[in-house]
Amino acid sequence: MLEFDGATKRFGELAALDGCTFAAQPGRLTGFLGPNGAGKTTAMRAVFGLVELDAGAVCWKGSPIGPRDRMRFGYMPEERGLYPRMPVREQLLYLGELCGRAGRDVARTTDTWLERLGIADRATERVDALSHGNQQRVQLIAALVNEPDLLVLDEPFSGLDPLAMTVMADLLADVAAAGATVLFSSHQLDLVEDLCEDVVIIDHGRIVLAGDLDEIRAGVPERFVEIRYRGEPPDWSALSSVELVESEDGRARLLAASDADLAAVVAVARRAPDIVSFTYEPPTLSDLFRRAVAA
Repeated sequence: MLEFDGATKRFGELAALDGCTFAAQPGRLTGFLGPNGAGKTTAMRAVFGLVELDAGAVCWKGSPIGPRDRMRFGYMPEERGLYPRMPVREQLLYLGELCGRAGRDVARTTDTWLERLGIADRATERVDALSHGNQQRVQLIAALVNEPDLLVLDEPFSGLDPLAMTVMADLLADVAAAGATVLFSSHQLDLVEDLCEDVVIIDHGRIVLAGDLDEIRAGVPERFVEIRYRGEPPDWSALSSVELVESEDGRARLLAASDADLAAVVAVARRAPDIVSFTYEPPTLSDLFRRAVAA
């Protein structure tokens, strides 16, 4: 288990991390979320000793992280961290052997990931000859060649097309299912909601929400009613127990308190010429995020 215990880091007057405490569990995907500049990258770099904390600690399996632990970690930074003029497979073998693994084991792991990510036919090409998406794939393999116990990824889905995003998401789910701890940041909240069991939201260096996503959603008393329809919209102003939070052609989203009169909502919705769908759900991750960072 990866644990942040009161992690604090200042850069002059800026508190990049302000007493951060949270944990990422083995076998689970944890989404690490926050606005730009919230402290996500600083926290990730602290795991690898690239940022020295002013106070607090980052621990692995209950102890402060040391060099031997980091040999079993994988890190994918947001910035490209590859040698652009070096052939793909050659540099993956080199990076894997830096972690202390035998060359034959690194070669086996590298070839497996190259094949799975669909770039085995590009193995002898230079990295700078690849597309952005394929460079992203190579960068991910570089984080996986040591078969890590902990995988930390900073915006791994950035710049990927929908098909590549699906491949990446399935891969991360498989890595976690095999027992690894996976922590990754992303601004694509819909993807995080579909993929992650746990979420951590940081804002201005402080953890503002953390835990099991399903439990967090279920614990919020308010619910959202989303109605899709065809034709002229009903007059939602007639409802006193709900709040219209979004409205566009053919769609309305209403915030309902726990004691809202849902029968009245249904009665008003039926005034639309054709109801396409009617859902009553807990808040989405996007709702939770906006509420957490606005508090």
